Amino acid sequence: MSFTSKTQQLLALLNSCSSLKHLFQIHTHIIISGLCQQTSIILKIVNFFASHTPINSATYVGLVIKQSHNSSNVWWNILIRNYATCNNCSHSEAIRVFVEMRRCGAASDEFTYPFLFKACSSFLGLKEGKQIHAEAIKIGFCNNVYVQNTLVHFYGSCKKIVDAYKVFVVMSLRTVISWNSTISAFVESCWFYEAVEIFREMRECQFQPDETTMVVLLSACAELGDLSLGKWIHCQVIEQGMFVNCQLGTSLVDMYAKCGAVDYARLIFDRIGERNVWTWSAMILGLARHGFAVEAMELFRKMKDCSMKPNYVTFLGVLCACSHVGMVEEGQRLFREMESVHRIKPMMAHYGAMVDILSRVGRLEEAYKFIADMPVEADAVIWRTLLSSCHIHDINDYTGVGEKVRRRLLALEPKRSGNLVMVANKYAEVGLWEKAAKLRRGMRVRRFKKVAGESCASIF
Repeated sequence: MSFTSKTQQLLALLNSCSSLKHLFQIHTHIIISGLCQQTSIILKIVNFFASHTPINSATYVGLVIKQSHNSSNVWWNILIRNYATCNNCSHSEAIRVFVEMRRCGAASDEFTYPFLFKACSSFLGLKEGKQIHAEAIKIGFCNNVYVQNTLVHFYGSCKKIVDAYKVFVVMSLRTVISWNSTISAFVESCWFYEAVEIFREMRECQFQPDETTMVVLLSACAELGDLSLGKWIHCQVIEQGMFVNCQLGTSLVDMYAKCGAVDYARLIFDRIGERNVWTWSAMILGLARHGFAVEAMELFRKMKDCSMKPNYVTFLGVLCACSHVGMVEEGQRLFREMESVHRIKPMMAHYGAMVDILSRVGRLEEAYKFIADMPVEADAVIWRTLLSSCHIHDINDYTGVGEKVRRRLLALEPKRSGNLVMVANKYAEVGLWEKAAKLRRGMRVRRFKKVAGESCASIF
């Protein structure tokens, strides 16, 4: 068999390889055939390890690269990149590969560090990322713009916003990605208005924002519920002449819906040429939360007619709509279909929506049983939802559900003053003055204070 045909045969075997044991057998034939230095073969082996994720494989891959007698760090960078970007693998394996790379004497370069920081961002490896940052400083790659961009993203992902900003400030060269990474870091750490200030600085420095910039800023406006700020960002989109693609359009719909401007959200939704499940879900949830339950359910039906598969946000929206119009049986059916038909595991918010559906119509005992039968421990929000309905539908607690819920809530959050005030007020309403006084005395002894109400005025 010729050299070329033997190489092709081994490459075909590597393409069909599906297990580590199989790979070892093929690799044995590669060594015997004297083809362990073939670039195409090494690349196949390196890619196999990254895509199939055998844990602690860095040492073996190191031997493979050593056998190639190729001192280039290209193979190591490929392996680190694949581990850092693979959706179905352990991103921390990229760090193990880097350690093995240094142990084998291979030199890192400016292509090594961006993917290492990306890997650290994925598993929030702050300690590992800081060590790699120190290494990059010592070697002299910390002034590379690509390294700095990923470094900003890494610190932002770990909620170390001050460190992220320090890296950004010392950058001698900035790109749009640099600005976007910094704005995104601020938004992820809930420093929303500071993110807007970074955007203002970006415009003053004559940098043109892109769609990603606007999507991140619109998410900040949505979290703040600041409609005037959201409209200002929308104006920037129009002034820049940006094409409103699916992602940007979805962000606009979500922002307007969360800020209460449902009519604006629907206007944009109707004008978007391309919609995905997130676009539909943002509109359905926005309608449901602001009392347009009938419209939300109608839009859900249209979504299914378009063969668009719903996701967990979609179901949160339709359950919320069912709650507003008292559609108990419909809500129960949708909740069952969510897992049995669409294979979507209910989250705490979905359980809370079901409790709201039952308790709003006064089915308190059924709601309490639903919580007791939940496969996960109910959080305080769910118990407060039921307790609030108990105070409306069964103020004298004839069912006994209210007292049981009060005990569970106070046991779950014994130091939350709002819970104590709510329970004390309800005791007072039904004439249980002694219980109300006891709770308030306890608050004074433990120096709990009711948090004062706040209001805010937008400066934009």
